[in-house]
Amino acid sequence: MRTTIRRIGNSQGVLIPKLILAQLGLEAEVDMAVEGDALVIRKPKKKAREGWAEASQAVASAGDDALVMTDFPNTDDAELVW
Repeated sequence: MRTTIRRIGNSQGVLIPKLILAQLGLEAEVDMAVEGDALVIRKPKKKAREGWAEASQAVASAGDDALVMTDFPNTDDAELVW
């Protein structure tokens, strides 16, 4: 697909059709780089632990956050020497 470079304020830009954005899953932000003689636009990589807070809240509200292992008794601790 060939398109034109347009003036946008003091800068210039290329309009990307909505269909292409949807096909690639591009939303609010992109990573942009120059590779050789090409401008490459990619989806940003997810940050480490992104979405963990929301996921843990969903687990807690579903009541699925019970302990996997039961408490361990400390009956044998009396024999330990510190």
